[in-house]
Amino acid sequence: MLDKIIPEIGHFALILALLMATLQATVPLAGAATRRPLWMAFARPMASGQFLFLLLAYLCLTASFMIDDFSVAYVANNSNSMLPWYYKFSAVWGSHEGSVLLWSLLMGGWGFAVSRFSAQLPRDMLARVLGVMGWVSVGFILFILITSNPFERLLPDVPQDGADLNPLLQDFGLIIHPPMLYMGYVGFSVVFAFAIAALLGGRLDAAWTRWARPWTNIAWAFLTVGIALGSWWAYYELGWGGWWFWDPVENASLLPWLAGTALMHSLAVTEKRGSFKSWTVLLAIITFSLSLLGTFLVRSGVLTSVHAFANDPARGTFILVLLGLTVGLSLLIFALRAPRVSHIVGFSWLSRDALLLANNILLVIMTVTVLLGTVYPLLLDALGMGKISVGPPYFNTLFVPLTVLLCIVMGLGPVARWKRMPGRELFRRLVWAGLGALVLAAVLPLLYTGEWNLWVSLGLATALWLVLSLMRDLTDKLRNASSPGAGLRRLTPAYWGMWLGHLGLAVTIVGVTVVSHYNVERNVRMAPGDSVEVAGYTFTMQELRERRGPNFIADTATIAVSQAGEHAFTMHPEKRLYLARGMPMTDVALRPGLLRDLYVAMGEDLGDGAWALRIQYKPFVRWLWLGGLLMALGGIVAVVDRRYRRVRETAAQARFEEAQA
Repeated sequence: MLDKIIPEIGHFALILALLMATLQATVPLAGAATRRPLWMAFARPMASGQFLFLLLAYLCLTASFMIDDFSVAYVANNSNSMLPWYYKFSAVWGSHEGSVLLWSLLMGGWGFAVSRFSAQLPRDMLARVLGVMGWVSVGFILFILITSNPFERLLPDVPQDGADLNPLLQDFGLIIHPPMLYMGYVGFSVVFAFAIAALLGGRLDAAWTRWARPWTNIAWAFLTVGIALGSWWAYYELGWGGWWFWDPVENASLLPWLAGTALMHSLAVTEKRGSFKSWTVLLAIITFSLSLLGTFLVRSGVLTSVHAFANDPARGTFILVLLGLTVGLSLLIFALRAPRVSHIVGFSWLSRDALLLANNILLVIMTVTVLLGTVYPLLLDALGMGKISVGPPYFNTLFVPLTVLLCIVMGLGPVARWKRMPGRELFRRLVWAGLGALVLAAVLPLLYTGEWNLWVSLGLATALWLVLSLMRDLTDKLRNASSPGAGLRRLTPAYWGMWLGHLGLAVTIVGVTVVSHYNVERNVRMAPGDSVEVAGYTFTMQELRERRGPNFIADTATIAVSQAGEHAFTMHPEKRLYLARGMPMTDVALRPGLLRDLYVAMGEDLGDGAWALRIQYKPFVRWLWLGGLLMALGGIVAVVDRRYRRVRETAAQARFEEAQA
């Protein structure tokens, strides 16, 4: 009997979550404004209650998928009785309604985490932070209940079976990529809430940045992993062999990442030197606003993309209104409050302060570049001024030079001192790193292929400059220590986080550079017994056979790969036909390696037992995602820094500074 009313329980839990979020959004903020401790105390239990009811709603939707309740329209449209259980589990967020429910659940989870791990914050500050997060939750839960209810029934005409999950999504990538990406998107709501709370409370000091930095780093790390997983998923799932297409939906995730990167660096300056206060708050607002913009682009139906949820414009209108209210109200609060609580801190134009400012400016220019290339064609179309296509040539022409400039500044930053540094000393410290990067970048392409390539040398010089400047900075710190082990003990997790983050970017640049210029691709016609040579490997098709999976049938090729005349391994690319939807899909055969991937994808059946195959040799492609993981690890390591655990002392300091003011 209980299984018959699971959707109703989930729907009712959503309504209760909305009530909890509404109380969280109103009572604590009113209490902070009127200094009523009892009202402010509402924040924590309401955040916990909202999260628990959202979790109940999510579990109810998951249960409907697992028991094949096709009376629920969302289940009927995105599942099938033959679908493996693990894909039923991930199908919960495989389309619009469920993914928004996951977004709201994660939003509630972040609020619950803030309420649990920030208990030592000043009471009014915690009330304002959770109150702001409550307002965002109200918007998204209303969005679900009004336009995107995942519990709608198909009574009395219940289908015998479901339409199945989109075959593109029947992959391990769906299980891990969206949750990671959404954790990053939603995580930036925390630093947004801290920024608005600081403005409302008149507390733009080092204390609020110290409270906000760990949450920013964690959200940025999740978003970094999410973007890397999305790139990896597209690489092996779509059969093209590419890793980034400058697709508008891909750009939608890159925008908050770029702004969030600028925000992390700006928070460091505000905490250390007390400068960039207003700029840091503005970046927090911009970063979360870009997360909401990405949600609008994906769910409004204005984009045509393999990644987008093509939904009705009513949903897009709702999110656009939510985006407008969030951006408009937060900028209004910023305009009214920021001038009163900020002040100017002087610094030399040759210092770490100035270099981090240059870093911020470049990241913002890169963000605007991607934003214009993504949104401008949509605006022209919406205004009836024609259709234009903005593709890789635009983005590569502008983005690559900006990345090189950014890396030059990043190499200087760690070595420079705060406030002021003589130019002669900075030059002396880094001259050998610069010369070493140029020499190695010129020689390595010759050693790798026997030919020199300007663009490869430029990319390698950029990466080597980052690595060698990091090594110089680390060497200086160890050399200046009083004893051999003291230097390492003095290096904080925040320093190692920076080190790993910059190293990860260098590794990614190497991967991008090498695979972009030395990738080898051949499109061939092959039948059993045919052979072809690609990049020193011989690929021989041995047989073709038909294989039946749980919900598909597949034509499978067996391809023997040999090198220097000796058999090395066997690959099995497939062309699948998913039975419920009648949709064909390519299942790529990959032979991964640290220094190269071999990639085989089946195309069309050419008749007479022959198939079109795409065979690729992709050097250093794994370094793209390895670099992303190193960057994310750097963000996590920085959070371990001891000063972020001293919340009680920071809160006491904030109260003292408030009393002094």
